[in-house]
Amino acid sequence: MAGFFMIKNAIYIDGQNTYFGRFGFLKLYFRERITELHISLVLWYSPRGERNNFAFIDSQNLNRSILREGWKLDFGKFRVFLQRKYQIQKAFLFIGYIPGNVLLYERLRSMGYVVIFKPTLQNRDGMQVKGNCDAELVLHSMITFNDFDKAMIVSGDGDFYCLIDYLKKQEKLLNVGIPNRSRYSALLKKFRPDFFFVSDLEHKLSQQK
Repeated sequence: MAGFFMIKNAIYIDGQNTYFGRFGFLKLYFRERITELHISLVLWYSPRGERNNFAFIDSQNLNRSILREGWKLDFGKFRVFLQRKYQIQKAFLFIGYIPGNVLLYERLRSMGYVVIFKPTLQNRDGMQVKGNCDAELVLHSMITFNDFDKAMIVSGDGDFYCLIDYLKKQEKLLNVGIPNRSRYSALLKKFRPDFFFVSDLEHKLSQQK
């Protein structure tokens, strides 16, 4: 069975998945077992001086960089972290579209991400080759430029140097989330005072084993 609760800001956790809701209705699913009813937990919080910050996330760079560190990122926990620490109201996740991953994309949306796709192509062996999402990320940051207070860029790719530099000059850069402390473009070192390292947050953001 399911229940609806009117919320303003809440975080929904069911033990495995984390879902973010800001305004409107948050649908809570109750899982009924033979002898007891397991009700998910809603954690309430009251934002103070909340700002309208956006995050633009290079999902391929983020995911691969964390995997190189030997752990897997829990994207639900990451979304909550972005909201709580940096007041990220919209988190754009740029990802290559693969038809067989539809359930994954739906899950990412349920966590509170705005999922932006890049079409992918098949190589000669019939394997899906992920599209590069750099252009889409830059484009969406410019389309929404007047909608956010400040922007976070999550990537260690030097291709975003010009975007980060422009945001910085316009006083619209919140910070740069570098996925892997030991592997990122030297071009970005200019912005090191604005860095935070996702790889340093394994204890907070890793998937449960």
